[in-house]
Amino acid sequence: MEFLFADWLGTPAWFWLAFIGLVAGLTAFDLGILHKEDKEMGIGESLKLSLFYISIALLFGAWVWVERGPELGMAYYTGFFIEKALSIDNVFVISLIFTYFAIPAKYQYRALLWGIIAVILLRGAMIGLGAAVVQQYEWVLYIFAAFLVGTGIKMLFAGDKPMDIEHNPVIRFISRKMRVTRELHDQHFFVKVPDSTSGKLVWAATPLFLALVVINLADLVFAVDSVPAIFAITTDTFIVYTSNIMAILGLRALYFALAAMVHRFHYLKYALALVLVFIGSKIFVADFLLGGDKFPPVLSLGVTFGLIGAGVAYSLWKTRGEAEPEWPAKEGADAAKRHLDELSGGKAL
Repeated sequence: MEFLFADWLGTPAWFWLAFIGLVAGLTAFDLGILHKEDKEMGIGESLKLSLFYISIALLFGAWVWVERGPELGMAYYTGFFIEKALSIDNVFVISLIFTYFAIPAKYQYRALLWGIIAVILLRGAMIGLGAAVVQQYEWVLYIFAAFLVGTGIKMLFAGDKPMDIEHNPVIRFISRKMRVTRELHDQHFFVKVPDSTSGKLVWAATPLFLALVVINLADLVFAVDSVPAIFAITTDTFIVYTSNIMAILGLRALYFALAAMVHRFHYLKYALALVLVFIGSKIFVADFLLGGDKFPPVLSLGVTFGLIGAGVAYSLWKTRGEAEPEWPAKEGADAAKRHLDELSGGKAL
């Protein structure tokens, strides 16, 4: 019993165990009951499942508020909403990846599930490392803050540059060093196929595995923004990790609703840019203008929620009546086929 109340990264162990149990239970329920079979998810089902995950996340925040106080509860909600908004950008990239590799919708959900399991582990490692560095060198927060301000300003003036999957060095390395099939094999990441020279059965990766790898690489890029953003709100490791994971956990459900209309959120990136600038700036404001006093959590959450809400509303209004752009849907599959065909010197099958 003493172990349950032992301090672990600033939080009693039973808090961590409760959260891990919740995540494991939701994942098992999702995969084992709701989606035992691979099938395409409709927009209606996607929205209902998304609402379920959001409700769970909000109730978890209420539990944090009661058990750990309103300040950390407010920090959790702020981090959750920021990560949820940033995940909309992530949806566009995931949609592009699936289109590029010509992954049918009925296999996308399972790939997203394994991708999110990997994200849970990768984010945990990044956040644990970040927490250790911040605890040892608190001035690192100023670097995080300056990075967020710079990233936000860059987002405001950057043009629309699609992710260059075809020339991704990691994918080209995997494709050349591993056997990769040109066709999908249902939901499998690896299959046994005849070797081109000996005829013996050998293991080979499928395009679904390559898609999974690119999705996780993309998340690492997004984590570079989201992890410093939540550290700029709070340095409590439990709040940083749980707010990130609860926002990501429902991403695979939200994906199928947003992927069909992601072009409608084109202008949200400018709101997200302003959020990053605000989150980074408030550290300097608190330390140099407020004499070291903390920036009011209620004001921080209000500004964040207001900017994101305004970005969504303006995007939906500005893009009303616009048709979905043809690319990448028109060119993605051809580019993927061309990429595999070019690997004549490698081991593609």
